[in-house]
Amino acid sequence: MKTSVRTIFNEGDGHAVLMLHGLSSSPLELRYLARFLNDEGFTTCVPVLNGYTAGSPEQAMEHWLDAATREFDALAARHERVSICGLSIGAALALALVHRRPQAQAVALLSLTLAYDGWAIPWYRFLLNWAYYSPLRSRYRYRESAPYGLRNDALRAKIARAMERDDFSEVGPSTISLPALHEASRLAATVRSQVRTIRNDCLIIHAIDDETSSPRNPRFVASEIESTFLRTIWLDDSYHMITSDNEREIVARETALFLRESEITSRTGDAGGKPVVSKALARRLRQLAAMGKGRA
Repeated sequence: MKTSVRTIFNEGDGHAVLMLHGLSSSPLELRYLARFLNDEGFTTCVPVLNGYTAGSPEQAMEHWLDAATREFDALAARHERVSICGLSIGAALALALVHRRPQAQAVALLSLTLAYDGWAIPWYRFLLNWAYYSPLRSRYRYRESAPYGLRNDALRAKIARAMERDDFSEVGPSTISLPALHEASRLAATVRSQVRTIRNDCLIIHAIDDETSSPRNPRFVASEIESTFLRTIWLDDSYHMITSDNEREIVARETALFLRESEITSRTGDAGGKPVVSKALARRLRQLAAMGKGRA
């Protein structure tokens, strides 16, 4: 892999945000969001996690969680508050981490992936768990394909060229190994059993048309988590890579707003009232209803 993989760190105020990228990818996925949050005053850290980040020897998901825990503890030693933000499988890792470190201020889940069940996932995806226990384990790699998590045509073309050239891009790798996918499944199973114990403030942002992770993923967490301050935002002009796609500004702005509101609620004891659902979802539901009437 030709791309240099390095931790992104921006010093800000006493509220630090530990940001966890997607499976076998790099901090580049969260570069824009990290910069935006830092401009809003937050300290941001998007670390390289040994055994999880691209370019490091693959390890079991317990090692991923241990590495993330060390990063959290390092930030907590120097900052008054630490929140956790994760993208895709990184969002599942964020939930596992907040379960281990319940003193976290808040958790933000972006394109949460507990199952690869989006509309672009090939029908044979479920067979890969079986293939892990076969000789294919060390040879087969799942290859990413269009739309590469992007609804934006120009950016999608750019990413396709980058993957052809370097097997890597700012939105992730071109292939993922069977062992990495297997460990991601193990992590997801663990998180599913832990969600009911999590009480931290929680933000969920997910694209309605996510081609990798269907809305069933965030809906499960929203229905099970015990957060008293829960905000759910649905996007209608993005696919899976919402930190890079058409609505990345909305993602960044809503994440910053939520984290500041979480600070206020923790000081005042106001839980923020009922969960908030974005206008995008209501608009999409109206569109679907209109389509249904037109076919009737």
